[in-house]
Amino acid sequence: MKFYTTLVLLLLTQLIMQAQQQTYWWNDRVFYEIFVRSFYDQDGNGIGDFKGLTSKLDYLNDGNPATTNDLGITAIWLMPIMQSPSYHGYDVIDYKKVEQDYGTNADFVAFLDSAHARGIKVIIDFVMNHTSNQHPWFVNSRSGTGAEYRNWYIWKTSNPGNLGPWGEQVWYSYGGYYYYSVFTSSMPDLNYFNPAVKTEMFNTTKYWLDTLKVDGFRLDAVRYICEDGDTLADSRSTLSFLRDFRNMYKSVMPDAMAVGEAWTTTSQVIPYVDGTGIDMCFEFDTAGDIISCINSGNPSTLISQMNNIVTKKYPFLQYATFLSNHDQQRVYSQLGSSIPKSKLAAAIMLTMPGVPFIYYGEELAMNSATDDPSKRTPMQWTAGTNAGFTSGSPWHSLNSGYTTNNVQTLGSDSTSILNFYKKLIRFRNNSNALRKGSYVQLSSSSSSVYMFGRYYSPDNEIIIPVHNFTSGAISIYTISASGTLFTPGTYKITDLLTGQAAGQLKVSANGDIFSLPSLTLSAYTSAVFKAELVSGIAETTTAPARAFRLEQNYPNPFNPVTKINFELKRGAQVLLRVFDMMGREVAVVVNEYKTPGVYSVQFDGRNLPSGVYYYQLQSESMSETRKCMLLK
Repeated sequence: MKFYTTLVLLLLTQLIMQAQQQTYWWNDRVFYEIFVRSFYDQDGNGIGDFKGLTSKLDYLNDGNPATTNDLGITAIWLMPIMQSPSYHGYDVIDYKKVEQDYGTNADFVAFLDSAHARGIKVIIDFVMNHTSNQHPWFVNSRSGTGAEYRNWYIWKTSNPGNLGPWGEQVWYSYGGYYYYSVFTSSMPDLNYFNPAVKTEMFNTTKYWLDTLKVDGFRLDAVRYICEDGDTLADSRSTLSFLRDFRNMYKSVMPDAMAVGEAWTTTSQVIPYVDGTGIDMCFEFDTAGDIISCINSGNPSTLISQMNNIVTKKYPFLQYATFLSNHDQQRVYSQLGSSIPKSKLAAAIMLTMPGVPFIYYGEELAMNSATDDPSKRTPMQWTAGTNAGFTSGSPWHSLNSGYTTNNVQTLGSDSTSILNFYKKLIRFRNNSNALRKGSYVQLSSSSSSVYMFGRYYSPDNEIIIPVHNFTSGAISIYTISASGTLFTPGTYKITDLLTGQAAGQLKVSANGDIFSLPSLTLSAYTSAVFKAELVSGIAETTTAPARAFRLEQNYPNPFNPVTKINFELKRGAQVLLRVFDMMGREVAVVVNEYKTPGVYSVQFDGRNLPSGVYYYQLQSESMSETRKCMLLK
């Protein structure tokens, strides 16, 4: 009875882990954020457009996984593309028409079709919190108390006097009344307590999903959608609205994705992605920690942040990682215009868990000042006139570094940051462990190193990134971790960044990594090790003090034969049996007296169907059970 109880508990644990570790199409993607106005101008008027963007898709992903000249991204986030009076587009005047500067709805659909043909998913910026004060709804709303759209916005007869979430003015006068606007007077907030507003915006959502066929949305300013009295950010009404929004967009397109801009601390972001709200939010704390830790030369804050995220915060891998975006100074400038530091930041983001988002031009080390327009300047294609962005006069002046930091120049340099990004993105695209593997924190002999393991159990794939945060070379001799998921044994390791063999890695009986060949990393560099098991017999020098030790079978999954290793500390009668998931005995592998020592036995499953099995070692009054998988 005890054994059956153990099997039930193991099965329940397996089902719970499968539910906790569910991933989705976005976990298999590397996103690229694009400001259409600044990407490529096809018609020569100085403003980027959909036709220009379509013509540059081969740079992003040519649709052929075998080629290596393209960047290799697999998803795109387009900054606002709906009709707007501003250059940035975050103040919409028509939610169902694309920005006329960029082309027509048909031009957008042509771009979307071309992207989809290359296997690229596309999400668009959706600004639901507010509109432009030039939107016909607001123009009608401000015309008087009896206007048809009066209650589509928030009006008061007198100034309430309260300030906004970060101490800003939020009440603006018009016609003797005051309207609410959390950002600026030109972007009044919609009133989602009015059912007509909710219905109209949900209809807009359906239009972009059902008619135009986008793959999802980036939701701007999700913290401020609904106000509960004086609670202007992160209100219960906002979370309730987002649950309704999720139910709606999933009903239209079950695979649709929504990622939110909740620019706040990790602990305040968690309620937005509890499995009932939107799919993901951006991880601003982690982005800030990557940059600050590189600049300080100490990864401890980032290590603590990642442990916090992985152990008790988000659903498995459901958060978006990034380095900078359109609202922040570009990462290259934040890192002191250092190429080595910028490469290190890229290596960290593209090997860590989460869904990575690259801001256009980061792969070129584009720089910026701190004002918004300079963070969104034209893409740097060549060293020629206007950086190859336009044949006309660009809508904004080019960055000073475009003559060296451009696609054409960097593409021909094998050591450039552009080619470094290409390599990292391909590693991630080709690695289940990097895209959707578990995260295991590792420690080394150097406190200046950020080292972790990514493990994908179905493939038994292990990737170990090692990042040097210091301005000098460092040497690493040992790795340790408590209770890792790694199969005990000896592994050969290869550095994916160099393609060179890097010796062997030893994993002890309890899964702790405890030895590594001496490794030296130059300043601000990374190694990305792929570990492949070559022997499933673990080292015995650090075996726990107990009567026996049962190891994970190897290979696992197996077809049809696998090895099971165990060690006896003293002589005893040993019984090793295999059971199916119903607790029925299907094989007796060992049933005899064994003297102290290490044993390796073979289990042959050729007469059994594919499935999950359990093998149990019993000796004296003790027993231990492990799970294995037969795949035919």
